[in-house]
Amino acid sequence: MTGHPGTSKHLNTAILLLVAGNFMAIIADVIVKIMGSEVPIFQHIFVRTLIIMALLSPLYRQFDWQTPLAGLRIHLLRALFNFVCMFAIITALTLLPLATANAVFYLAPILVMLLAVVMFKERLTRWSLLAVVSGFLGVIVILRPVDLGWGALAALAGAWALAFNAVLVRKLPSHQSTVHKLMMSNLLALPIITVCFIWEFVTQDTGWDRRAIFAAVGSSIFVMAYSISVLKAYKTVDANQVTSAEYTGLIWAALIGWIWFSEVPDLWFLLGSAMIVIPLVMLSIEQNRRLRLI
Repeated sequence: MTGHPGTSKHLNTAILLLVAGNFMAIIADVIVKIMGSEVPIFQHIFVRTLIIMALLSPLYRQFDWQTPLAGLRIHLLRALFNFVCMFAIITALTLLPLATANAVFYLAPILVMLLAVVMFKERLTRWSLLAVVSGFLGVIVILRPVDLGWGALAALAGAWALAFNAVLVRKLPSHQSTVHKLMMSNLLALPIITVCFIWEFVTQDTGWDRRAIFAAVGSSIFVMAYSISVLKAYKTVDANQVTSAEYTGLIWAALIGWIWFSEVPDLWFLLGSAMIVIPLVMLSIEQNRRLRLI
């Protein structure tokens, strides 16, 4: 099958967008890590959610105004997982080395495969089964159960929340745009976030923390930049052609963690990361090869 003119150019552009996007996602993680674990976390999540909603609001034309509550039950579930995801990821980033936390987050696509088997009766291929087994073993190698603490548990919870959020998208109405789905997941999470924020504000007498607010502003901007780059990348080419470029985020995390936080990756991290990422890359290549043969 011969590609249409400009396919190679679009492919290179998409790869560059994903590499740049993953760099921006890691910068968002760096901002959260610099914020530290002493900062009121629910205040940060509250401000960050409001900012993301404000950044999405100019795209109101992409909202589903005719049937805005279609798929409400699934939107509510995704909002809950969105809240858990934010809390878990922020906790993991403040307690774990940057690269270690991100390596565990890459367990999410593996969990998506398992959840698809349970929820949609999909079958695992030889390569996907290898990715699942190798990925789980890789996380064990990185975390080593003897070192399992709150940071590691939070990273695992974040990976599960990311996976559930991704799988549930398939149960939403197909006519709803990505912007609408993003807005609903943040809007419906806002009540529980607000309750947690008020509880934290009153019981812990934290007051307004400038670090939490600045980190919320900075991380929101970079997260939205990542989201836009991903949307643009996957708009021009098939996802299976460029998915492997997503894993450059782990390289950025290791490099920035080493330079900025003096976090030198050890042999366990390198081995575990390879066990997670390499089978996923090989799976992406195999899927791309099969599609070209169709």
